[in-house]
Amino acid sequence: MNHLGTNFYEAVSVILFGIGFMNLLLQNNLIKKFIGLNIMDTAVYLFLAAQGYIFGRVAPILTDGVVDASYYVNPIPAGLVLTGIVVSVSITAFSLALVQRLYKHYGSLNMDEIMRLSREEEGE
Repeated sequence: MNHLGTNFYEAVSVILFGIGFMNLLLQNNLIKKFIGLNIMDTAVYLFLAAQGYIFGRVAPILTDGVVDASYYVNPIPAGLVLTGIVVSVSITAFSLALVQRLYKHYGSLNMDEIMRLSREEEGE
C-alpha cells in the first residue's frame, strides 16, 4: 500500500505542477506566466529524479570490479533531467526576449491588453 510518506517527492512534484499550471492559466502578466511554466518544468524534473533513484544503489561508476547492473542506479533519468534543464533555460531566455520586444512595442505585459492592442493594429 502506497502512502504519502513513501511517495513524498512524487506528491511534491504533483503539487508543484498544479501550482505552476494554475499560475499559467490564471495570470495575465507574461512574466508571471513564464514563472509558472518554469515551476511546471521543475516539477517534471523532480518527478523524473524521484523515479530514477533507487534506495541503496549508487551512481553508475564502475568501482571495485562490480559489473552487476542491479548495484547501480539507472543514469537515463538523470540524463533526461539535465537535457530538460538545458532546453528549459534556452526556451525561457528566448521567451523573455520576446516578452521584452512585446513590452517595447505595446508598452504592457498584460496579455489581454496586448491582444486588444494587436487587434486594433490589424483593424487599421
